[in-house]
Amino acid sequence: MLRWLGYLFGVILLGSLIAAGGAIWVFWEFGRDLPDYRQLANYSPAVTTRVHAGDGSLLAEYAVERRVFVPVSTMPKQVINAFLSAEDQNFYRHPGVDAIGIARAVVTNVKNYGKGRRPVGASTITQQVAQNFLLTKDVSITRKIREAIISFRMERVFTKDQILELYLNQIYLGFGSYGIASAASNYFDKSLDELTVDEAAFLAALPKAPNNYNPLRYYDAAVQRRNYVLGRMVEDGYIPPLEGELARNEIIEVARTDRAAKIDAPYFAEEVRRELAERYGDNTLYQGGLSVRTTLDPRLQRIAQRELRKGLIAYDRRHGWRGPVATLDTMESWAEGVAGVAVPPGSGDWRLAVVLDVDDKEKEALIGFDDGMRGRIPLAEVKWAREWLEGQKRGGAVKKISQVLNVADVILVEPVAANSKDEPYPENSWGLRQIPDVNGSIVAIDPHTGRVLAMSGGLDFEQSEFNRATQAWRQPGSAFKPFVYLAALDNGFTPSTLVLDAPFVIDQGPGLGKWKPANYTNKFYGPSPMRLGIEKSRNLMTVRLAQTVGMEKVAQYAERLGVMDNIPRQLSMSIGAGETTLLRMVTAYAMIVNGGKQITPTLIDRIQDRHGATVFNHDTRPCDDCRNLVWDGQAPPQPPDLRAELLDSGTAYQMVSMLQGVVQRGTGVRVRAVGKPLAGKTGTTNDSLDTWFVGFSPDLAVGVFVGFDEPKPLGDKETGSSVAAPIFRDFMAGALENTPAIPFRVPSGISLVRVNASTGVVAQRGEKKIIFEAFKPGTEPTELGPVVDGGYRPGGATGSSGGGRRAAKPKRGIY
Repeated sequence: MLRWLGYLFGVILLGSLIAAGGAIWVFWEFGRDLPDYRQLANYSPAVTTRVHAGDGSLLAEYAVERRVFVPVSTMPKQVINAFLSAEDQNFYRHPGVDAIGIARAVVTNVKNYGKGRRPVGASTITQQVAQNFLLTKDVSITRKIREAIISFRMERVFTKDQILELYLNQIYLGFGSYGIASAASNYFDKSLDELTVDEAAFLAALPKAPNNYNPLRYYDAAVQRRNYVLGRMVEDGYIPPLEGELARNEIIEVARTDRAAKIDAPYFAEEVRRELAERYGDNTLYQGGLSVRTTLDPRLQRIAQRELRKGLIAYDRRHGWRGPVATLDTMESWAEGVAGVAVPPGSGDWRLAVVLDVDDKEKEALIGFDDGMRGRIPLAEVKWAREWLEGQKRGGAVKKISQVLNVADVILVEPVAANSKDEPYPENSWGLRQIPDVNGSIVAIDPHTGRVLAMSGGLDFEQSEFNRATQAWRQPGSAFKPFVYLAALDNGFTPSTLVLDAPFVIDQGPGLGKWKPANYTNKFYGPSPMRLGIEKSRNLMTVRLAQTVGMEKVAQYAERLGVMDNIPRQLSMSIGAGETTLLRMVTAYAMIVNGGKQITPTLIDRIQDRHGATVFNHDTRPCDDCRNLVWDGQAPPQPPDLRAELLDSGTAYQMVSMLQGVVQRGTGVRVRAVGKPLAGKTGTTNDSLDTWFVGFSPDLAVGVFVGFDEPKPLGDKETGSSVAAPIFRDFMAGALENTPAIPFRVPSGISLVRVNASTGVVAQRGEKKIIFEAFKPGTEPTELGPVVDGGYRPGGATGSSGGGRRAAKPKRGIY
């Protein structure tokens, strides 16, 4: 008996030694060259960069993996418990590998053998972390052994909560969601602490196979898996049976808002993305989890996009109909035919329809849609569609529908309720629409800070990502003139200084011929107050003024205000022959209305890293009293004004006053309809290739550019006044709606004097055409002064002039 006991003991001892040796060999053999699990201590997952508008609304997200990192300490217990029940009920008790779970899985798989069921796994959360972070997903005994070894080692170094934090922030849960916070947002549009128990259980059901439990495709499977998790939560004691039963009866209601919830400002968002990539690189942009607060004002952005689109369409309709989107080969199954036509980018909310019948007698066309619905287009809704002719001209008036539309034409339409006289149309009436081939941009900024409040760089971002507000270098034409007049105002001239408006010829040098600028009207007006040169956009007055002051000074002013860099010292530059961008122009005008203070345009207010530390702030003014402020009715703190002074405030106001005259009496008179104090300048280049209006209210600077991407004439009589100014007007009307009329601020030292608008001389009692003119101390004119002729000046060019009406003989000679 003792002998047998000895044999048995020996066998057990030998088996133990063999098992121990085998275990040591396994750890040695498979534990070699394993990834360093300690790198997980510095885990920094790829986190989504989020860009927000000025009011906190989501504008854009940039990510390789859409993830929002959440510390485990802030995760709701209910969510954690759901994942523990679904994935690893013994997580807080096992050493990395769950022997009990393995045994349970073996028994279950034996029972299910031959029944066609998927084998049950027993990987712990720790093992899943090891696999997801450090190993491949290949199915092999070797990988499972390596996974187990790493898991044992991880459990000795990391706490359970650290491992759980890694897991819950890393896992993929479908719908482009990495981590539980992103999944809660994508599936239910909720934060983690807003999730109900059934929603938490559903998310916990996803790690095994998120695509197989997509509730939009496999609803029954998703419900079954969620209910399994709820059952496990009841068994584990995390929720009472009644709560579990109630949760099982809830429907899975997905509320995806990942696209709809974002502010629609694609050109602005793309500019921000470019700046972030340039500043920090693509790796930080797409994985660094930056939080970016931009300057965008969503209300102004909506107005900007609406009015730019409306203005481009209005111009396009003035120049005729270029034809249908497509023509169907057959009218059999016409609804399917319409459905097969791609919706052209730029169509917005318009719909595609096919012309079913053209009835000139009834003065309407019948149309059909891809869903089989039918409608009608009244004759009044196609009258604009005169034939488009080369050179932006158009054919004769439309008197019949058949002049425009034919059966089988696929066209764009928009629902309409009434005609231009507000007479109601029959039900289900539609208007003919056309995507403009012209394009443009609009920018609005805060003139005191440089914050870009709204930006639209074109008709439609899907049609063209080219941003015409920042990337289109175009000639500003007459919109450049204020910088000539600023140089003059700072060098002894006043708004009442007389400048000769008469023919001007200059020899450009050998082989270059003579340059003969002209006014838009091709007329000459003789000596006129400098103000009129701006208000009526007189080219000849501006050129003479630039020659008298000197193009060197003019160029310095424009360069100082950021309009252009390295401007050629040529007189043609004085009437806008150089190239600039809309954003540069608006910024320069903003520095006029803010009193000459330097600003830098910015789309970004603040950038924070993934930990919440501020890494960039546009406002760099020191303000200790602004921090940790407890509001108790006291006056707000006043940070110091660190802006450099680029213009004399008096000079800046004189220019503001002259530009206000453009709106009240000059080429920008269309803008006057807004009924608020506004100022600005039109711009039109040769052959109407480019049209501009740049202007401001006291606290908002705005610019509009319209032109073809490949420059060509916009057509006869199309100018900044007819094309760009109406867009500016309608934007300002919306932006300033329900706001008080704030007058332009007059700096100290400026005198407002009543003068004759025609001569610029101080007005006498009984005179008509009187305006208030802004003068610096001691410069008020009491009689007609010298006339700026633009003749020979030391160091300048030689010009000749003649013709035109001349004023009374000046007292102090001719410039």
